[in-house]
Amino acid sequence: MLDALKGYVAVFHVFFFAGHHPEQLPQFGPHTVYILAALAGFFAIVGHMFPVWLRFKGGKGVATSVGAFLGIAPAAVLVCLVAFAVTVGVTRYVSLGSILGAAVFPIAAWWLNLETRDAAVMVFIVASSLLIIIRHKDNIGRLLAGNENRFGGRKDGA
Repeated sequence: MLDALKGYVAVFHVFFFAGHHPEQLPQFGPHTVYILAALAGFFAIVGHMFPVWLRFKGGKGVATSVGAFLGIAPAAVLVCLVAFAVTVGVTRYVSLGSILGAAVFPIAAWWLNLETRDAAVMVFIVASSLLIIIRHKDNIGRLLAGNENRFGGRKDGA
């Protein structure tokens, strides 16, 4: 929950500042605010993945991206959560659900949110999703080799 909150708070602050201090941002339109929000979310995700205090060895960014993306494109996050739940329910692979959710998000965000159709916003969304997938490279290797742990801790599917 705290990781998701970290991503959400980064994005929320952009919208809060833009909405409550428009006199300081007269040249910013809605697209610019979404670009800044996507940038803030991207950096929250990158900061989670590569924290300085852990010698740049952090998490995979899934929960942080859920929080950040929830602030940018909540309907698309819902689609990804459904894809995640169905994937985990059918295969019992949490990593596969996370990878699929990250892959689906840019498509869902483009389809469901007009504000995210800006090219710069999509760059940060796609970059975030690709980073999450890349951080799962060991999981992908284990999935392909048939050695990935299933939800519940068993490899044999029983």
